[in-house]
Amino acid sequence: MTFQRVAIIGLGLLGGSVGLAVKEHLPGIRTSGYDADPATRARAATRGLVGTVCESAADAVRAADLVVLCVPVGAMGAVAAELASALPAAAVVSDVGSSKQGVAKALAEALPGQTIIPAHPVAGTERSGPDAGFSSLFQQRWCILTPPANADPAKVAALAAFWEALGANVELMDAAHHDLVLAVTSHLPHLIAYTIVGTASDLEGVTESEVIKYSAGGFRDFTRIAASDPTMWRDVFLSNKDAVLEMLQRFTEDLTALQRAIRIGDGDQLFGHFERTRAIRRSIIEEGQDDARPDFGRSDHGEG
Repeated sequence: MTFQRVAIIGLGLLGGSVGLAVKEHLPGIRTSGYDADPATRARAATRGLVGTVCESAADAVRAADLVVLCVPVGAMGAVAAELASALPAAAVVSDVGSSKQGVAKALAEALPGQTIIPAHPVAGTERSGPDAGFSSLFQQRWCILTPPANADPAKVAALAAFWEALGANVELMDAAHHDLVLAVTSHLPHLIAYTIVGTASDLEGVTESEVIKYSAGGFRDFTRIAASDPTMWRDVFLSNKDAVLEMLQRFTEDLTALQRAIRIGDGDQLFGHFERTRAIRRSIIEEGQDDARPDFGRSDHGEG
């Protein structure tokens, strides 16, 4: 099976990038789209993010055989309910959310009997909105599918082929395991970045202008992460709270151990810890998941 008509609900960074990637790599597929914000719909039409920008979610999905929900995870259930009456019975419903157990539950409740195959393209930038999308966002990035146990293998294969055509490497994973892994690799780093940037701006005796003026590379990278869409990340933390809290507890214990090493002057423990973490960085570069060039290969405009 292959998809011929794809509906994209939510036309920001991810939705817009899906639409542009389909246009570039799967030109035979017809795309429609909808966003709740009229200004976003207008801009999406101007940029050509999808073939047809519709005035309702129901109109966008009416003839679709694949629907990709690109909205914050906290809105998945409500958006699915909004389009349920117009959804073709044979259509596959998927998403791009960063937590999977909560999304799967919300979609199953809103769309009983529908084929639902959650997905998570592990790609993005700190930018958001209809101008943020670009067609190469998914190139050589992972897209994790978390199909339910009873999912039709042909439809799972079709969705995997769709993401592979957009440039992604596809992995199948249990939803609970996905949420635990992403709590470590994505959710906790974002939470830490939000915290550090907030702490720096709140410190007594350090003015905001000094924080900005003397930002070193490490702090700049934290601010890039902390500039991510607040609505999306609020919903991610609430949706995946059990895994995030578990990983946050582990992180707190490790941080306490480093705090003690600094206090007692245990240079060996600090060096050993830093040596292990540097090896992780090398492994990420070897996997092709980042760039070893200075400043991570970013341009002067901070893209990357």
